[in-house]
Amino acid sequence: MAHYAKLDENNVVVSVFVGRDEQPGVDWESYYGAVQTSYNTSGGVNARGAAAKRKNFAAVGYTYDAERDAFIPPKPEGPWALDEQTCRWVEAS
Repeated sequence: MAHYAKLDENNVVVSVFVGRDEQPGVDWESYYGAVQTSYNTSGGVNARGAAAKRKNFAAVGYTYDAERDAFIPPKPEGPWALDEQTCRWVEAS
């Protein structure tokens, strides 16, 4: 099983759901009309040692950035900067 993120017209995640990915040769992202995300990936690291998928596990309100191939959480209010390695917000100094 795999997790998928359904996006709105602005690439903002509106839902995350569990779907299939076991059958080789099937384009599950197209089938579901969603982008696959990894429950084990956070900050560009996969907790199980596998390849990290899309920097962060998607959640409602995150944005999918196709150029970075990453899910990015909403920016907090105030002076924050995006860490390009983790695609997470860090306090700007």
